[in-house]
Amino acid sequence: MKFFSLNKQAPEVSFKEATIQGQAPDKGLYFPKYLPQFDKKWIDDITDKSNEEIAIDVISPYASDDIPEAELQKIVKETIDFPIPLVQINDRIFSLELFHGPTLAFKDVGARFMSRCLGYFAKERSEKITVLVATSGDTGGAVANGFYNVEGVEVVILYPSGKVSSVQEKQLTTLGKNIHALEVNGSFDDCQQLVKRAFADAQLTSKIFLTSANSINVARWLPQQFYYFFAYKHWVNKSHPPVFCVPSGNFGNICAGMLAHISGLPVQHFIAACNANNVVPRFLQSGVYDVQPAIPTLSNAMDVGNPSNFVRILELFSHQFPQLKNVLTGFTITDTETRDTIRAVKEQEGYLLDPHGAVGYLALQRYLTEHPGLKGIFLETAHPVKFYDVVEPVIDEAIPVPPSIQQILPLPKHSTEIEVDYDVLKEYLIKK
Repeated sequence: MKFFSLNKQAPEVSFKEATIQGQAPDKGLYFPKYLPQFDKKWIDDITDKSNEEIAIDVISPYASDDIPEAELQKIVKETIDFPIPLVQINDRIFSLELFHGPTLAFKDVGARFMSRCLGYFAKERSEKITVLVATSGDTGGAVANGFYNVEGVEVVILYPSGKVSSVQEKQLTTLGKNIHALEVNGSFDDCQQLVKRAFADAQLTSKIFLTSANSINVARWLPQQFYYFFAYKHWVNKSHPPVFCVPSGNFGNICAGMLAHISGLPVQHFIAACNANNVVPRFLQSGVYDVQPAIPTLSNAMDVGNPSNFVRILELFSHQFPQLKNVLTGFTITDTETRDTIRAVKEQEGYLLDPHGAVGYLALQRYLTEHPGLKGIFLETAHPVKFYDVVEPVIDEAIPVPPSIQQILPLPKHSTEIEVDYDVLKEYLIKK
C-alpha cells in the first residue's frame, strides 16, 4: 500500500515511511492510495471471527508490505488485549465501551498500535525518534502509556494548562523516563499550531527526527476502524445496520469509522456529536467551512476549533458535499445539556456517562427521534472517572476509582510550563 499527501505536492510513501514521517513534507496528511474492500461473505461471516482475526484482516492491506505477518499479529494482539463490549442501554440505544484499556480511553487502540509499529521501525534506525504530540486530553495519556520505555523513542506532549481533567493530567505527567510533558499557557489549538510549526521548521527537523502521534499519523488513525467492525460483529439485527454516533473533536475517530464503511462495513448513518466547538455541524448546515478559536467545555477532549482530520473525510467523499450529507449529520450539544444527560441517563437507565459519551448519547437520541425505525450505537470514549470533577457533582455521588487510576493519583506531576512561544519549544526540543 502506498500513501499520498492530500496536498498533492509530495512523493508517495509506504506505510513505514508515512508512520515515521507523521506528516508529508508538503504539510499534507497522508491518505491511502486505494481503499480496501471487504466482500459480502467476509462481512456475513464476521460473527464467527475473533477480534484478532478481524483486526488483522482490516489492517493488513495498509501495513503488511512493511511489517512481517508474525510481527503484525503480535502488534495487533497487544493492541486489543482488553474488552471492547457493546452494552445495551435501552431498546434503541447501545454503548460501545472503549474505556477498558490501560488509560481508560478510546485512544489506547490507536496509540498502542502506533507505538508498537514505531518501536519495530525504530530498531532499524541509528538515530533517536522524537514523537511530538499535542493533546486536548486523552491522546496525551494514551500516547504516554503506549510509548513508555519504547527503546529509541522520546515523547514530548504539549497540553493546555488548566484545560485537561486532573486525571488526564496525571496520566501524562507522572511516567517520566522517555515521556516529557509541556504545560502550555494556551488552548489545544495553540498546542496544535506549535506542533505543526515544529514539523514545518526545516532547521529543526535537520537536527532531530520528528514524528507525530496525533491522529494525523496513519498508524494512529487506521486501527481505529477495528472497534466499528467489533461493534457490528455483536450487532444482533444484521439486516438493519446501526447508526453510529461519535463524539468528535479532531475527527480522526469518526473518519476511521467512515473509512470502514466505505470499505464494506454496513452502517445506516454517521452522526458527528460536537460540543460548542461545532465547525463541522455548521458546515453540514451551510456548506461553509469556517474555523473558530477553541471554546473550553466540559467535554474537553473535543475542544477543537480546526479539526485536522476533516480533510480526510472530504477526501473519502471526493469533496462532494451532497454525498457527504447523505452519510453524515452533525449535532451541537451544550454543557447544560451534557450535565442534564449525565443525570437523566443515570437516573432512568442506571448507566453512567462521561461528558463526551453524554454528548454522543444525546445527539444519537435526537437523531433517532427524527428517524423512528432506526437503532444506534454511541461511542463511550472514556471512563467517567477521568472526569470525576465534572460527573460527581452532577450525580451527587462518588465514582468508584479503578486500580489503574488509584496508583497514579498520589504521584507527583512532572511538567515544564511554557508560554505559546515557538522559540521556547524549539529550544526545548533541541536541548532535550
